[in-house]
Amino acid sequence: MAERILVVDDEIALQETLAYNLRKQGYEVETSGDGPTALEMAQRLKPDLILLDVMLPGIDGFEICRILRQEMNTPVLMLTARDNEIDRVVGLEVGADDYMTKPFSMRELIARVKAMLRRVRLIRDEMQSAAQPQIAPEIPSATILSGNLAIDPVRREVRVNEHVLALKPKEFELLIFISRHKGQVLSRETILQEVWGWNFFGDSRTVDVHMRWLREKIEEDPSHPIRIVTVRGAGYRFEG
Repeated sequence: MAERILVVDDEIALQETLAYNLRKQGYEVETSGDGPTALEMAQRLKPDLILLDVMLPGIDGFEICRILRQEMNTPVLMLTARDNEIDRVVGLEVGADDYMTKPFSMRELIARVKAMLRRVRLIRDEMQSAAQPQIAPEIPSATILSGNLAIDPVRREVRVNEHVLALKPKEFELLIFISRHKGQVLSRETILQEVWGWNFFGDSRTVDVHMRWLREKIEEDPSHPIRIVTVRGAGYRFEG
């Protein structure tokens, strides 16, 4: 079954070019040129991936992404004609998975799309495997404990004081990765490669943004973290 991609851009020529090239790759493509229609289509169609322009009539791409992140985990690749760090950071903070500045290479965009969808398939396969009955129930739990923090990779569940946290998929993957390397200093480049799962073309500040989100959820005082520690000039370390 072909994966479905929603292309949202008010530049009709670019919208049609993107749709044409993606269909050539075997994807099912839906298109929209304004914010309200794009939001309705994303909620109704639940596509496998969304290519989302920032500047849209009606509702801009940042707001659409923010709304969708409260409802679904569909990966979002944001497209924009504005090349500045603030836009990239805002896009990541509202939940975008990657960011491309116009004009861009169609070959590079296709490569990113394939990599993002490949990552989605891997996550789905892991979740389906976890949902299968366990053949050897006597195997001890793989739950990772750190004081009042409990991380269950099988159930994809994180608890603090028995309260289940609402983590985004990327936040969960990030926490799993760093907690499995407790005590090790992990560079941003290593984290991007292992957690994002593709040759990340965007700004490495996406790691800082996601770390900040995690700290707000698992640290008693996010301004003075004791679990996820910053190692100046080197990266991050999970203290446990």
